[in-house]
Amino acid sequence: MSGHSHWAGIRYKKAIVDAKRGKTWSKLARTIMVAAKTGGGDPAANLPLRYAIDKAKAANMPKDTIEKAIKKGTGEIESVNFEEVLYEGYGPGGVAIMVEALTDNRNRTGPEIKRLFERHGGSVGTSGCVNWMFSKKGLITVRTSEVNEELLLEIALDAGADDMQNMGEVFEITCDTCAYEKLKEVLKEKEIPTEVAEISMVPQNTVQVNEETTAKKIISLMESFEDCDDVQNTYANFDIPDEVMSNVE
Repeated sequence: MSGHSHWAGIRYKKAIVDAKRGKTWSKLARTIMVAAKTGGGDPAANLPLRYAIDKAKAANMPKDTIEKAIKKGTGEIESVNFEEVLYEGYGPGGVAIMVEALTDNRNRTGPEIKRLFERHGGSVGTSGCVNWMFSKKGLITVRTSEVNEELLLEIALDAGADDMQNMGEVFEITCDTCAYEKLKEVLKEKEIPTEVAEISMVPQNTVQVNEETTAKKIISLMESFEDCDDVQNTYANFDIPDEVMSNVE
């Protein structure tokens, strides 16, 4: 199963668990703060902030916690200053990986990301080494058990989707970022539940991983990034067949 849809699903399930111990809320609060600092505290006029708030609500973050994070971002409440940093590199099997971080200390985060890459058989690359392999897209997944494929395809394409693929457990819908809000709203109006709905970096091509040992190393590496407090998002271009993935999870 391709990395962009399957890994998004793993992250989603992991976030539900992490939310119970506040880890996801802490990461989402950082995203809200940076979005508010960059584009202002009005989500109607600040699309990144609106996306961050939507994610926070999906993780059941309390309204007052969201509002507090916005105020920290706009400077109404004193807070730590976070900056966005992108790390690029290669994982086991030569898969391309991008790691988006929000940090208040590059001297802490950089070595930590490098250590995680190397511990799991990967390596940090130079800026731009893999970024060109990905395109920013709207990514929405719907469980195949929830809706008829032909009906969903018709609805998605009419709403501006670029493509839809049956990935086994889920239908993966991709769209241009400018069509994302409309597509998400149409699915909501049609009462079609989504599993993952986010602006993501989708790989233009994938690397198939057929060896179980390599697949385990890749998933372990990706999960180690997610466990890092400074990491906000991770993207990769691995493609692990279902029969291999079933022995990894």
